[in-house]
Amino acid sequence: MKQQQPYSGYQALLGWVVREQKPTQVTIELPLTEHHLNRSDHVHGGVLASLLDTAMSFAGLYSPDPKVVRKAVTLSMTTTFVSPAREGTLTAIGRVRGGGRKTFMSSGEVFDDNGTLVAFGEGTFRLRSGSENETP
Repeated sequence: MKQQQPYSGYQALLGWVVREQKPTQVTIELPLTEHHLNRSDHVHGGVLASLLDTAMSFAGLYSPDPKVVRKAVTLSMTTTFVSPAREGTLTAIGRVRGGGRKTFMSSGEVFDDNGTLVAFGEGTFRLRSGSENETP
């Protein structure tokens, strides 16, 4: 999937791009820069949490019609940090695990260039008004 413009100013700030989006799954990549690092020169936990939040929510927002923009809000999210990352590109994969007409649950994982698991999480999301016509 070729992304023409950022979904939001926050996306532009962090620099992630959607590489693939299909029903119930999304792949997002984030090329790391020094701006993503904490004082220990590892990717900041907030960056990883943001990447997981985005991947998990986007997994439930697929629409085959590019004119239909589905939106959701995060109701709850857990994040577990497994391994540090410092450079390269992070890949986040979000997958819908269940849900209904207005609420869905997703899981997500973030990997470094070597395929090492960096972080994982789970989240619950509520579709915003007008987005519930298509079930994820």
